[in-house]
Amino acid sequence: MIRFQFLCVAVLVLIAPTWALAQEPASNRYTIERFADGFVRLDTETGEMSMCTGTDGQLVCKMAADERHAFKDTLSDLSARVEALENRLDPATPREEGGGFPDDAELDRAIGAMQKMMRQFFGMVEELRRDFEASPTTPSEPVPDRT
Repeated sequence: MIRFQFLCVAVLVLIAPTWALAQEPASNRYTIERFADGFVRLDTETGEMSMCTGTDGQLVCKMAADERHAFKDTLSDLSARVEALENRLDPATPREEGGGFPDDAELDRAIGAMQKMMRQFFGMVEELRRDFEASPTTPSEPVPDRT
């Protein structure tokens, strides 16, 4: 038991510094450059650029024009897909009564099909039973593989 506790403490001591480093935010992720009307902020991890201006003592950043264009294209594509999906649902179409359960005619057809299948299955079983009763206990020929 003491060995296990010692092992746990040793692992914790080895992992704790790396966990603390992983939690520390990257201090050089953004670089800011000054230009005539404000600042340009560059995200060094993603490459995204934002135009920032100082208004009322706050720094307000907006996406660059090419990123905004790509964002609007993606947004319009997604909006079109959502609209197409909504049109496929067609809320004006009344829903089936009875929660979508089949009517009596459909149930009768399904039960008829199941009865036919069961009759054929039991017919095959009965045929196999007769074949085994008619054959000797030690067959001289191999029994055919029938499914």
